Amino acid sequence: MSNAVLMVFVEPEGASELCVRVAASLADKFGATLIGISACLIPPPVLDSMVIIQTAADIELMKEKLRKQGEWFRSIADGDRRKLEWRSALELPNEVFVREARSADLVVIEQTKGFRSTYSSLDLGAVILNMGRPVLVVPEGVTSLAAEHVVIGWKDTREARRAVRDALPFLREATRVTIFEACGPEEDKTALARLDDVARYLAMHRIKSGPMVMVHKEGSGASQLLQVAKDERADLLVTGAYGHSRLGEWVFGGMTWELLAKSPICCLMSH
Repeated sequence: MSNAVLMVFVEPEGASELCVRVAASLADKFGATLIGISACLIPPPVLDSMVIIQTAADIELMKEKLRKQGEWFRSIADGDRRKLEWRSALELPNEVFVREARSADLVVIEQTKGFRSTYSSLDLGAVILNMGRPVLVVPEGVTSLAAEHVVIGWKDTREARRAVRDALPFLREATRVTIFEACGPEEDKTALARLDDVARYLAMHRIKSGPMVMVHKEGSGASQLLQVAKDERADLLVTGAYGHSRLGEWVFGGMTWELLAKSPICCLMSH
């Protein structure tokens, strides 16, 4: 398991320089190729007295904007030995990013808040839950990711198992790994047995880790996990991403949504 190819989404407008720099530094860390990708779709034409207000000039203007974003990406991510690629398309960003992720081991996305247009921005729900690749979500203001201390938010599910396996390249390089599970009263021994299994699995990959079990307290599981990460001074969270499709729309589970909205450190998520 390795991260040989990383992919980062570049917003057509207002792209985050810090997110690109984090992706570039990780490409250096793993000796990986870095692919920058951007996409947008011109909104449907407006009808004004039965006249379509959209011209070929609009399309050329958008193509030029994406070309300039490619130049900007290269200016930020360029390095002496770094291998870079740029891809762009006049399509819905979700469709392009999910499709092109077939070329990457890990995708990097900036944490987003509030309403974003589906014509020029990603829908995190659709991307994370429909991509089939681990996603590293970078919060606003994060300038680097050393991944020296990693906290794994464990839940005995398919998603968490995938997340741990997908995180192996990070875990091998970490100086400290903590496996955390919040459980109900009188379940601590059972939870500890599960975490011991995970620790043994990691040990077979030459990764040292320590289990930590906490009985559920007031507040959400996400808030407890974030508090553990803060107390342990972790700089990376590893968790499963939980959600489902409802009436054609991908919807997050409560814990996943809260982590994406509130985590001050990077989250590696797998579905």
